[in-house]
Amino acid sequence: MEYKDTLLLPKTEFEMRGNLSKKEPLIQAKWDEENLYEAMQTTREAEGAPLFVLHDGPPYANGNIHIGHALNSIQKDFIVRTKFMAGFKTPFRPGWDTHGLPIENAIQKLGVDRKSMPLHEFRALCEKYAREQVAIQMKDFKSLGKIGDYKNPYITLNKDYEAQQIRVFAQMALKGMIYKGLKPVYWSPSSETALAEAEIEYQDRRDPAIYIAFDVVDGKGVVEQNDKLVIWTTTPWTIPANLAISVNPVMTYARVKTDKGVLVMMESRIESVMKELEIENYEILTTFLGSDIEYVTYKHPLYDRISPVLNGDHVTDEAGTGCVHTAPDHGVEDFDVAAKYDIKPFGPVDAQGHLNEKTGEFAGMFFEKANKAVTLRLEEEGALLKMGWITHSYAHDWRTKLPIIYRATTQWFASIDGIRQQILDEIANVEWYPKWGEKRMHNMIADRGDWTISRQRAWGVPIPIFYAEDETPIIDAEVFEHVATLFEEHGSNIWFEKEAAELLPVGYTHPNSPNGTFTKEKDIMDVWFDSGSSHTAALNHNETPLPVDAYAEGADQFRGWFNSSLIISVALYGIAPYKAVITHGFIKLDSGEKMSKSKSNGLSPNEITSEMGADILRLWVGSVDYHSDITMSKDLLKQVSESYRKIRNTFRFMHGNLNNFNIDTDGIAIEDLSLMNRYVLNEAIRVNNEGRKAYEGYDYQKVTTAVLNSLINTMSSYYLDYTKDILYIEKEDDRARREIQTVIYHTLDTYLKLLAPILPHTTEEMYQIFKPEQGSIHLTKFVDIQDEIISEQEKADMQDLFKVRETVFKALEVKRADKEIGKSLEAAVTISMNSATIERVESILGKHLAQWFIVSHVTLEAIEGEAIDVAVTKYDGHTCQRCWNVVSSINDAGLCERCDHVLHS
Repeated sequence: MEYKDTLLLPKTEFEMRGNLSKKEPLIQAKWDEENLYEAMQTTREAEGAPLFVLHDGPPYANGNIHIGHALNSIQKDFIVRTKFMAGFKTPFRPGWDTHGLPIENAIQKLGVDRKSMPLHEFRALCEKYAREQVAIQMKDFKSLGKIGDYKNPYITLNKDYEAQQIRVFAQMALKGMIYKGLKPVYWSPSSETALAEAEIEYQDRRDPAIYIAFDVVDGKGVVEQNDKLVIWTTTPWTIPANLAISVNPVMTYARVKTDKGVLVMMESRIESVMKELEIENYEILTTFLGSDIEYVTYKHPLYDRISPVLNGDHVTDEAGTGCVHTAPDHGVEDFDVAAKYDIKPFGPVDAQGHLNEKTGEFAGMFFEKANKAVTLRLEEEGALLKMGWITHSYAHDWRTKLPIIYRATTQWFASIDGIRQQILDEIANVEWYPKWGEKRMHNMIADRGDWTISRQRAWGVPIPIFYAEDETPIIDAEVFEHVATLFEEHGSNIWFEKEAAELLPVGYTHPNSPNGTFTKEKDIMDVWFDSGSSHTAALNHNETPLPVDAYAEGADQFRGWFNSSLIISVALYGIAPYKAVITHGFIKLDSGEKMSKSKSNGLSPNEITSEMGADILRLWVGSVDYHSDITMSKDLLKQVSESYRKIRNTFRFMHGNLNNFNIDTDGIAIEDLSLMNRYVLNEAIRVNNEGRKAYEGYDYQKVTTAVLNSLINTMSSYYLDYTKDILYIEKEDDRARREIQTVIYHTLDTYLKLLAPILPHTTEEMYQIFKPEQGSIHLTKFVDIQDEIISEQEKADMQDLFKVRETVFKALEVKRADKEIGKSLEAAVTISMNSATIERVESILGKHLAQWFIVSHVTLEAIEGEAIDVAVTKYDGHTCQRCWNVVSSINDAGLCERCDHVLHS
């Protein structure tokens, strides 16, 4: 007989190697085949489960997903799966954002000339391309194990979505919240369109910084003719657009005598400005309030133009001279203060960013190149007091990465002022994860201006406005609904295929069009209006009432989707669209540089999943503190892969020791377990309780850390080591063995379910081996939260036991280092400690003292005091050929008494 054949060694079909990149697609295919998502919903519906809705913020459909998409989508999947396993019905409808400039650019890069074909044909190419990108990204997301209703996604270019978006616009317009006006807006010369705040990013940039003198014409008895009003600017190209100089009415200004003439500036800025102008000798002649020089006039140094000094509260003493160059074409504050004096912008810059004929000699110059030309002309005219350089943060188009400008143009706006306070009140009613999100959103709404919703592009949802013969915009519920119905049937391309008369209701008349002639708007809507309408356009409010339970996106969406959704929802319904907002930081390289799809400097999710597996990437997401920016590298993923290996191997070992174990017939009642076994099972209960609470707070790192620590430090480091001897050597139905198997069974069941949202493929693979009759683990629930099953005194007793074990292990290590023993099973230990501790140790371990200390023989001796002394000797005896323990005697068959009893009783 081969004694090894009599041992109850672990047996399991759960392989040691994950081979995730090969197994995961097979598991995903099975989920699709079994309609797992639909089964999840019908399971909870049959239970009458409460609803939890995470609304998907639509990623932009342009190319394969990047690592930021992976982080976000995996985190969303954690939410959907954890809420399902907590007992909720969790419908999740994936969405895609499919309009906008990147798709136009992509089509043109394919060699298509937008201007050589009818607009509706170009738009048809955009739609085809966008749908192809949706298909690519859908495949990418599914490869991550992200669950959802992929058979019914919402896509912003779909007819039903566009129709609902028109109805959203209509409701806001009919409430008086949509208006057309002339204002300076963020303008991208590279994209030739207005931009929203969410479409802007800031980069450091080096620009000229110049001081300019404007000669006074009429000083109103406060300053004198030919005194010089001094301004400072970092945009010399805007000087041709100067129509005024603004001063603060309540601050003190001064006339300062210098060798450059009498300079006029804010008194508190004199010292700083004189230092910049390298003027050492100067004298303050007179002082006065800014209000005293209101309507003083000055001559423009480059044009025959007389302009006034205005009073503006926006002027501060923090920088510059306190006299602010005011060009209403190129600044919001400039525009606002000029409007109070009925000074209108005159449009000196075209859509491509070139100065036009209204600027005279600078016509045709790109605004950046005009900086030098304007500065040189100012110097020629004697108006340039100083030229320097400044490196500052400057706004850039987030798509083209090129600088933008403020440019006064006629645009469509959504008014914020009327609902601003209501929005701020709603922000306070939302749960923010992390909490600083509330303040961030509050400040953004408090400070933001009206929302520019029009774009001068081709690929988007048209603004559904018709104009009467006198150019009056038509705001009419009947017209809006007719357009929505047309879009529902034909899609928005019909707007570009038909004339205005064909798009209006049959027989439509308007008092401002006596001849029955109408024109239509050419601009399209901001893509943030597209996605910001999703809570209405994508959700059936009868099934999914607002507010939904959660939005979860990156921190950049405070000025993007969180913001636009909030504005539209409050405008339409008076409430925020979400109860909770969960945000994560950006992924950065080891160097600290942000990973970016546009920079091609990130790790590809597809490469990671094909090389390591999606569960490795998911475990990484579940292991990081996502509240701030997150560092990622291949080395970090290798560390995560090692953690995964430990989880997998521990699960494998646990399941291997449940061979031929049936919990119903072989399990031991929990209350009948020994203290040691209850202690270990209690840890699983505690970790499960803490993990479920952590999931409720969207703290995935806490869950993975707790489970990993338990598996490594409790199960692997001592419990499974201690129990191997009993599991392998004793009879199959030995009471101690069945107790251990009971603990392993419940712990494995608990941790598989607790980790199922994070490692859906691995836990599914194991669950199909562990409980094949139960179906998918993803149709189950977490183990219930339970009361702990040991007392505080019992915990203290167990800590004493660990203390004794640690002392013994240290003594064994010394003997190993001295070469007196090899394996610990060669040792006998004598442990001397007080009788109370001996009694506790014996009551917990019973006859399994040797197994606990992993030695062949243990002697306990009582002494006085709290000390624990350990004497280690090499145990002189015989090695049992079955259990490999060193014993005092073996029989002729080479067996110790224990093994002989197991085999022959």
